[in-house]
Amino acid sequence: MYNVADQAIIITDGDNTACRAVENAGQKLGVRTISKSAGTPTDHSGEEIIKLIKEAESDTALVMFDDEGDKNKGSGEQAMERVLAADEIEILGILAVASDTKDVVGIKPDFSVTNQAEVIDAPVTKDGSPESADHLYLEGDTVDIINEFSPQLVIGIGDIGKMDHQDDHNKGCPITTKAIEEILSRSGKSYERVN
Repeated sequence: MYNVADQAIIITDGDNTACRAVENAGQKLGVRTISKSAGTPTDHSGEEIIKLIKEAESDTALVMFDDEGDKNKGSGEQAMERVLAADEIEILGILAVASDTKDVVGIKPDFSVTNQAEVIDAPVTKDGSPESADHLYLEGDTVDIINEFSPQLVIGIGDIGKMDHQDDHNKGCPITTKAIEEILSRSGKSYERVN
């Protein structure tokens, strides 16, 4: 059984732009962002991030993990692996962020949110464009570890806070907000959107 504050949404990006976008979306949706989880690469252990999730002041916490382009299991994936394996944390969903990292397995998302805020049954590229019909996997530098678990929901998304300015902070980060909103809605979480 989970406590109210022991639920999390994972975002596989943690640079400054992504952190700002996640904070913006969290503020709009009334969800606490654990800004300390940001970093390139992630510099907190999984245990430290679990503690931060438990201390969150809202029903659900947004947490970020980043491998800074490392195609191997970097610090971001190691920390995320610990959080995904934690019995005391309920993962509502994962935003799997696409990147140009080569030689990775990738992940099959349940669906993706494009740079036009459209929900599609396919992966997207780093700029948030739909992949070709025969391309089934979203590639990212912090996503391969997800294949070892069975999260409730995996949503593909382009480079958070960017996507050719479609997810720009000045525009209110509409793509990131839409993707997090999809997880909250499909998880049956009540939230109140503030524009």
